[in-house]
Amino acid sequence: MRRPAVGALAVLVVALAACRRGAQREMPAAVPAADLVLRNGAVYTLDASRSWASAVAVRGGRIVYVGADRLPPGLVGPRTEAVDLAGAMVLPGFQDAHVHPISSGVELGECDLSAATSVVEAADSIGRCARARTGSGWLRGTGWQLPLFPDANPRKELLDSLVPDRPAVLWAADGHSAWVNSRGLALAGIGRTTPDPPSGRIERDPRTGEPSGTLRESAGDLVQRALPPRTPLELGAGLERAERLAGSFGITTVFSANTDEDELRAFAAADRAGRLTVRVIAALTAPGGGDTMLTRLRDWRRRYATPHVRPTAVKLFQDGVIEARTAAMLAPYLDRHGDSGTPRRDQATLDTLVAMLDRDGFQIHVHAIGDRAIRMTLDALERARAADGPRDARHAIAHLELIDPADIPRFRALGVVANFEARWANGDEYLTRLTEPALGRGRSRWLYPIASVVRSGAVVTGGSDWSVSSLDPLEAIEVGISHREPGDTTSAPWNPAERVDLPAMLALYTINAAWAHHQERETGSIEVGKLADLVVLDRNLFEVPVARIHEARVVRTLLGGRTLFRR
Repeated sequence: MRRPAVGALAVLVVALAACRRGAQREMPAAVPAADLVLRNGAVYTLDASRSWASAVAVRGGRIVYVGADRLPPGLVGPRTEAVDLAGAMVLPGFQDAHVHPISSGVELGECDLSAATSVVEAADSIGRCARARTGSGWLRGTGWQLPLFPDANPRKELLDSLVPDRPAVLWAADGHSAWVNSRGLALAGIGRTTPDPPSGRIERDPRTGEPSGTLRESAGDLVQRALPPRTPLELGAGLERAERLAGSFGITTVFSANTDEDELRAFAAADRAGRLTVRVIAALTAPGGGDTMLTRLRDWRRRYATPHVRPTAVKLFQDGVIEARTAAMLAPYLDRHGDSGTPRRDQATLDTLVAMLDRDGFQIHVHAIGDRAIRMTLDALERARAADGPRDARHAIAHLELIDPADIPRFRALGVVANFEARWANGDEYLTRLTEPALGRGRSRWLYPIASVVRSGAVVTGGSDWSVSSLDPLEAIEVGISHREPGDTTSAPWNPAERVDLPAMLALYTINAAWAHHQERETGSIEVGKLADLVVLDRNLFEVPVARIHEARVVRTLLGGRTLFRR
């Protein structure tokens, strides 16, 4: 046998060495075993390059591997839970950037009218509630839909016939109107001569001037003050209901909008007892005004902070809602004879409040639905930035139903987060019967301009505003893409120019929300070193028709590697 030439032998030696180096790269040294390995899945990481993987490993509550199914040696040990996903999808845990967890959880134990599609169905539900909840105390409930009633104005006479022997208050699905019976109105001291409170309206019988039974905005506070406060037991039970529902929908972080001290106490107590199963950023209800308000907010921020509860934001209201004609508009409502709605605060007062909160380091979260309220809020945030200097504040405006197109570029320019509830961009009766007729076609084009704001480069987040609408992020994600009700394949898309695609909608509920919550270094994407906040879905959303996205089911939800929900 001929011996190879020296040159050929050298080449062979070099080649063998290269093979060994390649083998070393493919088979690295053994690593510590993971607690959990998910493999053979469709892992959409939501990292900066929107990369895909098929396997994820978790150790000590954090992600230690993201990549192919060929895992490093040692990653699967004798105690590792190894799961074959069989093609199921893995996403970062969903983050709801505007929700009312405790109050909505409490409402689940009260009279729920959200399923009623007619006045008859609403009346039947109220009757059943009254029979099931006997006694002389207040009958409370929520969820009635404004379009069911003429002028979105249910009458006290109907409620009196259903609940004749005790006071009753039922809040509308949007939370901005209350339906009260005669006993409830009397207990609240509301009669024919009661004046409308600031930023509120008592609807009245046009013939007699008597209260008709519907209260708008701050007029509802007159009844609220007559209600007994929620007990700690009720609040704790509401939080537990909300946590279970959030876990079943893959939600691992919530931005609790408009959180009062009793709710803060419930969040903190649950976390200190080891029972809290979501991360909470709390937007505090601004109590009172001036220096006293700031002192109380500072105290709450310090006293109720826990590892999973961050009371670092403040919620402000600048207007109401279009359907009840309480949103503040740049031009009058077409059906209100020159009325364009009244903002909650004049510009000077809003400027002062926003600047004070900004200087103190709070993240400001403002309810603004009408284009005038949105412009006033942007102006106030711009002036605070000019006065206090730019900082990494990540202030947000929520709901944003009607934005004047001239204001869309300002979100990115000012670093203001745009929070939309995409579930509402569906062409339902709120829009077609109560909103568009009051605005006209030209102005209605700029209702829920989600795509326009996304294209502007601003950070856009998604919220549910639950219990106003479903807590399920998949419903909102589908509607944001289709602009139809979930499952609808035949109706024409409503305002189709403002639809967005699936990657954008997923970002709203994951990495964008994490950034808005100041936790993008820890959550919001599936990357090594981040907390293992994960959701496993039973199907790859990129491989199903848009109208079936809402049918996907959460298989498993993990918070810091701990399983919160398993189907």
